[in-house]
Amino acid sequence: MSRIRFVLFVVLYAGAYAQVLQAQIGGTSVYGFLDLTPSPMVAALGGKVNAVSDSDPALAFYNPALLDSISDNTLSLNYVHFMADIRFGYAAYARSYQNAGNFAIGIHYVNYGRFTEADMTGNITGSFTAAEYAFNLTYARRLSWRDSTFAVGVNLKPLLSVFERYSSYGLLADVGMIYRHPDKLTEIALVIRNMGGQMTTYAQSGREAVPFEVQLGVSQQLQNAPFRFSVVLQHLERLRLGYDDPAVEESARRGVGLVADEAMRHIVVGVECTPFRGLTLRGGYNYHRRQEMKLASHAGLAGFSMGVGVRVSRFHVDYARSKWHVAGASNHFSVHVDLK
Repeated sequence: MSRIRFVLFVVLYAGAYAQVLQAQIGGTSVYGFLDLTPSPMVAALGGKVNAVSDSDPALAFYNPALLDSISDNTLSLNYVHFMADIRFGYAAYARSYQNAGNFAIGIHYVNYGRFTEADMTGNITGSFTAAEYAFNLTYARRLSWRDSTFAVGVNLKPLLSVFERYSSYGLLADVGMIYRHPDKLTEIALVIRNMGGQMTTYAQSGREAVPFEVQLGVSQQLQNAPFRFSVVLQHLERLRLGYDDPAVEESARRGVGLVADEAMRHIVVGVECTPFRGLTLRGGYNYHRRQEMKLASHAGLAGFSMGVGVRVSRFHVDYARSKWHVAGASNHFSVHVDLK
């Protein structure tokens, strides 16, 4: 069994038995590809960002309120070489209108590849494919309030998921808001992601859960230093994100140890450094990912990520490498073009 086939099997198996999993967020819903991170900028900052403004229209994928007039007439192309030869990406185009607001269209896709089909006795009968798509229709608008600026946005996402002969359609939506301080150094965001559900199911069964999530984020840029820090509180709709690992001492998952571990699992941190105009260095840490993916004998750099961004004229090129576990990492690439 190939690695990619094994990964797909795990995804399907986890989705089928989601009801028996109580604490972990993995495997508890369909359309899990929506949690993949196509943007190198976001991947480098730990995998989740919702309060960092930039001209890249792909940031509206994480918080629709981030779509701003500075993204007017811009195109963003994002591609990820994931593990087990899985590919996914995101493409977005944005336009702004002074009286109407900011609009963007995008498509988020994942291609699991082509598989060999066989019957119960092992005879090859053909091949099949597996892929998932989400179309993004985004609208955002700034609201002036006193000396501060609020922005609100909504992202409508029709979905198509196809695994061999099984398919499902869904309709989800994201709602976000962001507060920008007048000094333009501090931003605070609230995002509610993936509201909605399945319109059709994979089989003759009841509708399954979708990856609903509530996030709170903040970014802070230093006034006299080339640094910007980002903190995201993920999955605020869930108190516990961890699980009781039988290999871990029982005392380590109780009392203060349990509270500290669960609190850290909700936090994703990132930092950007711009030593000079046109070059940005990034790094991030995802504690929850590290705890889920590390080996007991060797943690390595699981949960850590890094990246670089280069801006030349109208072209912005970004790269990130996100370490998932000791056996593999994902490589993220993007080109962002200002068409004005």
